[in-house]
Amino acid sequence: MTDGLVVVDKPGGMTSHDVVSRVRRLAGTRKVGHAGTLDPMATGVLVLGVNRATRLLGHLMLTEKRYDATIRLGVATTTDDADGEVLATASTAGLDEATIRAAAAEFVGDLMQVPTAVSAIKVDGKRAYQRVREGEDVELAARPVTVHELVVTDVRVSDSTELDVSVRCSSGTYIRAIARDLGARLGVGGHLTALRRTAVGPYDLGVAHTLDELAENFVLLPIADAARAAFPALDLDEGHATDVRYGRALDLELAGLTAVFAPDGQFLALYEPRDGVARAVAVFTG
Repeated sequence: MTDGLVVVDKPGGMTSHDVVSRVRRLAGTRKVGHAGTLDPMATGVLVLGVNRATRLLGHLMLTEKRYDATIRLGVATTTDDADGEVLATASTAGLDEATIRAAAAEFVGDLMQVPTAVSAIKVDGKRAYQRVREGEDVELAARPVTVHELVVTDVRVSDSTELDVSVRCSSGTYIRAIARDLGARLGVGGHLTALRRTAVGPYDLGVAHTLDELAENFVLLPIADAARAAFPALDLDEGHATDVRYGRALDLELAGLTAVFAPDGQFLALYEPRDGVARAVAVFTG
């Protein structure tokens, strides 16, 4: 098995770790990791690294993500989604579509967002969701996130009012928290009933495969192709390529984090501009 990325269309009802375990069996290697989790309820794009590509995951420019989601207003839950216990209910009869759309528009831009209590954020070394399961009252600090775009694609006003949204946001943004906060802004509570991640960085559903498809034909995006898709690329001459193999600085101007390649197309390393030269961030030739 070579090194590369696997883009999975995650099914509902599985944890991200479940998907990693399945791909480990399919790939025949323990060296499989993921570039950001999805909740069991959620479906869609989950990017996995195999063998050496696991080292690429932390450097991938996967800061922007896209989601399609359904938010139900009038019901607040312990987890801010449909898997939680109901905390409170309220009538949505007084809401109209214009009011809902106007409130949703307030969640675009640079925001300070309090993550959902059942997130994977660590609190004193333990995941927040583990503390909640153990009966603790977890309060997380607000953190900066950016919602680049939030489009309300449909609103269904009734005794159980729902809206469908498409969101483009920074990594670390919790769509469940948007559902919770939108419900609070409207004074009725809210939670997420469906979530589908449609893209992570340059990888979208168009290149994703279901686990059943991967079981029949294991599609691996080679590490060189993955690096070219996610980073600016620079093809080096043989002299510079030799320097890279030894992790040496390069007298080259780079605009930012860059994937560098040998003359034969081999992916060598990630370099970044620092102190007037290009310096290695991670070398992949060893």
